[in-house]
Amino acid sequence: MVANSTESPILKDSVLPAMPKTGVFRKRIGLISIVACFGGLLFGYDTGVINGALRPMSQELGLTAVSEGVVTSSLVFAAAVGAVTCGKICDMIGRRRTIIFLALLFFLGTMFVVFAPGVTVLVIGRILLGLAVGGASIVVPVYLSELAPHEIRGSISGRNEVAIVSGQLAAFVVNAIIGNVWGHIDGIWRVMFAICAIPAVCLFIGMLRMPESPRWLVEHDRHEEALAVLMTVRTEERARAELGAVEVVADASTGDKRVGYRKFVFNKWLIRIVLVGMGVAVCQQLTGINSIMYYGQIVLIESGFAADAALIANIAPGIVAVLGGLFALYMMDRVDRRTTFIIGLSLTTTFHLLIGLCSKYMAEDNPLRAWVILALIVGFVASMQSFLNVAVWVWLAEVFPLPMRGVGIGISQLFGWGMNGVIALVFPSLVAGVGISGVFFIFAIVGVLALIFVATQVPETRGISLEKMEEGIESGLAYNFRGWRKLRDGK
Repeated sequence: MVANSTESPILKDSVLPAMPKTGVFRKRIGLISIVACFGGLLFGYDTGVINGALRPMSQELGLTAVSEGVVTSSLVFAAAVGAVTCGKICDMIGRRRTIIFLALLFFLGTMFVVFAPGVTVLVIGRILLGLAVGGASIVVPVYLSELAPHEIRGSISGRNEVAIVSGQLAAFVVNAIIGNVWGHIDGIWRVMFAICAIPAVCLFIGMLRMPESPRWLVEHDRHEEALAVLMTVRTEERARAELGAVEVVADASTGDKRVGYRKFVFNKWLIRIVLVGMGVAVCQQLTGINSIMYYGQIVLIESGFAADAALIANIAPGIVAVLGGLFALYMMDRVDRRTTFIIGLSLTTTFHLLIGLCSKYMAEDNPLRAWVILALIVGFVASMQSFLNVAVWVWLAEVFPLPMRGVGIGISQLFGWGMNGVIALVFPSLVAGVGISGVFFIFAIVGVLALIFVATQVPETRGISLEKMEEGIESGLAYNFRGWRKLRDGK
């Protein structure tokens, strides 16, 4: 039985003074999002650069198929650890300090990879980068969602995903240029990785001048600092009203010292939202999107492209990923999250089936085969970025209550990154064992199951203040999908 009480002052009276659509406050939010999103850019570049660097790296270091999988997946498994660890750390020391620390970790990991004399140091560098990637995947969306007004929260926090795919596209372009122009030079893959140091320095310097999350400050009884921060990104009337709403929720938690991992154990609705968050993160990875981002060149070679042509053709999915991300930002504050999830999973599952059918039934000597599969891969990536990736990161940053926000998203992404790592590790073996068609048929079956899960379990977060969302989750009202939508719409 889902609770349906609306006695809370937050649920009964959640109207805040309107924010101006232009002006100094919007510009300030925009600047903060640009600086913080260097973390997403680093995330994207570090996960995408392996796509083109793997072959020359393997030739120089003598990697086997197994060690290639280890080098690729070590970053991803480390990201799972970084996600759950930094979720707790950012709840303890703050969002801003954690991002500054991650910038240093990105730089250190890059240096280990660039100067690696062998596989051992290379894997250590990839692990350090993975810890930073996992941490950035958690902290940056949370930081942006807590600073942005709820009217534009989706489009602001969603910018991080656009930064991620922009970083991946940058990696693909850099790989294609360097690989085709200087690919004959020994150690050229080190240059591909070295470029990552530039945005790491920009992130570190930029975050030194950025504010802390006002909601984190309230949670740690630093109310005057929180108001000062809010007044730099809100009108005074809106800042004071929003601070009051945050304080109401904080006061309601007074006396309940259970935080982090312990907090959700004592509330069945919090247990449920953590499980749902884990499910959403895993469903995102089981679409197989990162098999294209990590092994796109291999997939295209298997489809019929020559190695150099595959390196260039691999840019196409990167371009549509950025365009899809921009489209997603436009739609983020206009279409419900649940709706975008359902549309996205329906489209990606369809493209999985089509890729599987074409790779199975089109003859390998058919000159159109490679181009048809490339077109379908582009369609799959466009669907993923337009309707799933941005929405998933935004939803995860919105849905968890403040005292456990970092921990909740950290646990969710522990499982998401873990599944990502499994796919990164086994994808080359799966392609060798069942072929491209078999792999994408498996993705299609999983896509149907993910659709059922989303339709029955995922609560809506669009257009709802974080404080109202917190009360809806803790009371169970948010799981009553129709009633929750009516309450949001004021019916």
